[in-house]
Amino acid sequence: MLDLRRQYAPLQQELLEALGHVLETQHFILGEPVASFEAAAARHLGVAHAVGCASGTDALWLALAAAGIGPGAAVVTTPFSFFASVSSILRAGARPLLADIDPATFNLSPAAVQAVLAGPDGRDVKAILPVHLYGQPADMARFAGMAKTRSLRLVEDAAQAFGARSGRAAAGALGDIAAFSFYPTKNLSASGDAGMVTTDSPDLAERVRMLRQHGMRRRYHHDELGWNARMDGFQGAILAVKLKYIDRWNEARRGVSANYDRLFRAAGLADPGPYPDRGIVLPREVPGTRHVWHQYVVRTKRRDELRAFLSERQIGSEIYYPVPLHLQQALKPLGYKEGDFPESERAAREVLALPIFPELRPDEQETVVNAIAEFLS
Repeated sequence: MLDLRRQYAPLQQELLEALGHVLETQHFILGEPVASFEAAAARHLGVAHAVGCASGTDALWLALAAAGIGPGAAVVTTPFSFFASVSSILRAGARPLLADIDPATFNLSPAAVQAVLAGPDGRDVKAILPVHLYGQPADMARFAGMAKTRSLRLVEDAAQAFGARSGRAAAGALGDIAAFSFYPTKNLSASGDAGMVTTDSPDLAERVRMLRQHGMRRRYHHDELGWNARMDGFQGAILAVKLKYIDRWNEARRGVSANYDRLFRAAGLADPGPYPDRGIVLPREVPGTRHVWHQYVVRTKRRDELRAFLSERQIGSEIYYPVPLHLQQALKPLGYKEGDFPESERAAREVLALPIFPELRPDEQETVVNAIAEFLS
């Protein structure tokens, strides 16, 4: 699925020098390496403030907590995402309300969100939390309209979407506040856990900085119950180096995606969608957006059989995500049941992520496509 050694090799000396600088300056927690990365990331995304933290999960919680989302509030989000999209809402003390996805993009459906807002729990909603799944921006214009009409916070889960754009604005600059993850598999990756919150609001940014340090504005003076959610200097140094290359890497991912499309269509394997028939449904980029292809996810009827077939041939694949959040054991207290979100449940049965990273070679892609063609034949 991913070979990080290919990314590391040409950057080895630059990364080692950056890590050596942290050792020499002893800025192990926050400090200059993190501050430098924060400033560069804010410029890159076109936002006023970027605040580094310990993980993408912490970033989601910090964004919600800074925005005042807590007990008594409800947040609308998707059941087809990583667990943290919902667990962070619960950690903030709020209640998740789920809405189904669009079958073509896998992103949160604006129509489904509107139905939740119009329902009996709609009066409790204080925020909408769309996820830019797989690197594709959600329909933020429609969510922004809903948020403005209802005076709601718009919180982006941009964990998989560094560099993605909707129109001229970057993911992370499309709502009131946003959360990023730099987990090692992400398109902009740390060498461990790390995350970031972005916002144009100086008040929200100040609250995030306070909350990430146990609620301190002054050392050992705790104004609120925060958390230890600080980014360490090593991760800040690594991310500052990699940030210089992210546009090039994202463009390479777009090239890999385009080549997959060409190969699948040339082989006659592409179904029109949104649901698979005899072949596979290819992912698509929504007009007016810029997908960064964190994942290249197809749909197919015999997904589990295909994955086993690829595994036998030593071809990596992954399922993001096999169990929608409303059916997770830990989230049963939310009160949802099978059948409540049919699009998410069907996607969980059909999606398969194929290998994609900037250094993936065309001949390796041909191997993947030829194996899928063999299986479908």
